[in-house]
Amino acid sequence: MKKYTLFFLFFSIFSFSQEKLEVYFDFDQFDLNEPAYKKINSWIAEGKDYEVTKLYGFCDSKGTNEYNDTLALKRVYTVYNFLKQSKIDVKKEIEIRGFGEDFVQSAVQGENRRVTIIFHEKKEIPVVLTPEQNLKEKVRGSKVGDLIRLPNFYFYNNSAKVVPKSQPVLYDLLCALNDNPKLKIEIQGHICCKSPTQIDAVSTARARAIYNFLILNKIDRKRLSFKGYGVSRPIHPIPEKNSQEEDDNRRVEIMIVDN
Repeated sequence: MKKYTLFFLFFSIFSFSQEKLEVYFDFDQFDLNEPAYKKINSWIAEGKDYEVTKLYGFCDSKGTNEYNDTLALKRVYTVYNFLKQSKIDVKKEIEIRGFGEDFVQSAVQGENRRVTIIFHEKKEIPVVLTPEQNLKEKVRGSKVGDLIRLPNFYFYNNSAKVVPKSQPVLYDLLCALNDNPKLKIEIQGHICCKSPTQIDAVSTARARAIYNFLILNKIDRKRLSFKGYGVSRPIHPIPEKNSQEEDDNRRVEIMIVDN
């Protein structure tokens, strides 16, 4: 396995445990409705020190692609302006995206008419910076053969279902692929805590789940492949000594095939 040279920088910055809040819009509208106002205001009323880092807009499948792309962005900017007016800290280099109708559509149309707010609660604590913390920057500077770990990416125990707090990472990966149309990757799943002689399909199922998410969100399947490696490529020897070593071994990486 390729080994990274890690440059550790220790100082106080804001920790990045990303969370999301979703608000929904009326059909063909970009103004906040009453439920959306209440949801955002209830979130603000919790009184926590938030920083909003990303805003993603979505539409249902009614209308043309061009119209829905525009409507999605209008919804995003409605939320953006409301957050600014409400004195919520919005990151200066905030990422704004309008996906229009080009995403995995829910069968319930109302669930497709939304804006997703990605944020974290600011806590000034010492953290360790590694080259893996900004996925898009890491992809942008990568070369063929590089392995990039998906940061803070977790599944439910012994399953291929992504925990909700890790879903923003899927959109980070999707955006990286959209921003780099020549990029081709292999999605690699790894697990922990098992003997190498034990048969395990979870690592493959997890890699396949990410592959399917990207396919459903309009990434050409020719740019993607996936493989589960089980416990054959651990970072730490098995059995692991502690939960941190288990988390390190239980991971998903992407390998750059072409860029």
